[in-house]
Amino acid sequence: MTTAKVVAFGGGHGLSASLRALRRCAPELDLDITAVVTVGDDGGSSGRLRAERGGLPPGDLRQALVALAGDHPATRRSAGLFQHRFAEVPASPDGDALAGHAVGNLVLHGLMELLGDPVAALEHAGAMLGAVGRVLPMSCEPVGIEARVRGVDPEHPDEVRTVTGQHQVAVTAGRVESLRLTPAAPRACPQALTAIGAADWLIFGPGSWYTSVLPHLLVPELAGAIVSSPARRLVTLNLAAEKETLGLSVADHLAALRWYLPELKVDFVLADSKAVGDPEPVERAAESLGARLVLAPVAVTDGTPRHDPAALGAALVPVLGADR
Repeated sequence: MTTAKVVAFGGGHGLSASLRALRRCAPELDLDITAVVTVGDDGGSSGRLRAERGGLPPGDLRQALVALAGDHPATRRSAGLFQHRFAEVPASPDGDALAGHAVGNLVLHGLMELLGDPVAALEHAGAMLGAVGRVLPMSCEPVGIEARVRGVDPEHPDEVRTVTGQHQVAVTAGRVESLRLTPAAPRACPQALTAIGAADWLIFGPGSWYTSVLPHLLVPELAGAIVSSPARRLVTLNLAAEKETLGLSVADHLAALRWYLPELKVDFVLADSKAVGDPEPVERAAESLGARLVLAPVAVTDGTPRHDPAALGAALVPVLGADR
């Protein structure tokens, strides 16, 4: 069996779940995994580092690296260290500069400063974690996310306002009408473009649709590479709406992909059967992208809207292994 090159797009917990699932598929399907990660985060530890020192926000990159960390006990300990977050020291006289920072964010930021190249920094961090795959930023420069949102103020439900920043868009109370990046046309990471061109599969989602998935389609060079890539394309749908997508149906999530990249063609849409409910509108939306809908139980069993990496991996095997 020849190696299949897979490129997964996203950020945060959604991409992490996808990468953990792909890792489970990797031995059976002989996968070569590359994660292309959004770089718009401006909240929490990442936002503080970005505001105070510049450079790429490291949080989503860290989560992707940890998801791909190797199984050796030493690398698992290193992955745990990367995820460790400093608690606040009570009654610190000068404030606690470390409080809230994840160790991995500081390590990544330090490597980026030391090496002067975010891709080299990620390669080094990946070696530290024994990563089974590669993590790349969608752009080597940080981006801003802006949205035109209707109903931010509940007293003016028809008023449309601009909401600025990834965090603010993610928690907005209104309905997102449109999305843009600042700068409007950031340069794509060259290594990401190369990976897309050589890929056998491109995977989008799950994840925060407006702040983790769609931003990749707004980088002109990435969008062009995605459209022209000979790879097959898979979209994994979320299990529930988030604050930023309240009011969007499951089918609307697919329509948003087409709205921001009309040339996008998809081969498969993977969704949880319980989350979908009536499959007919989702099937129609999938068909509008050229895709076939695949339903499978991919959620954790405790009722929370989270993907189970083992179940998601089991659902991915027959899709990614088709015709091989």
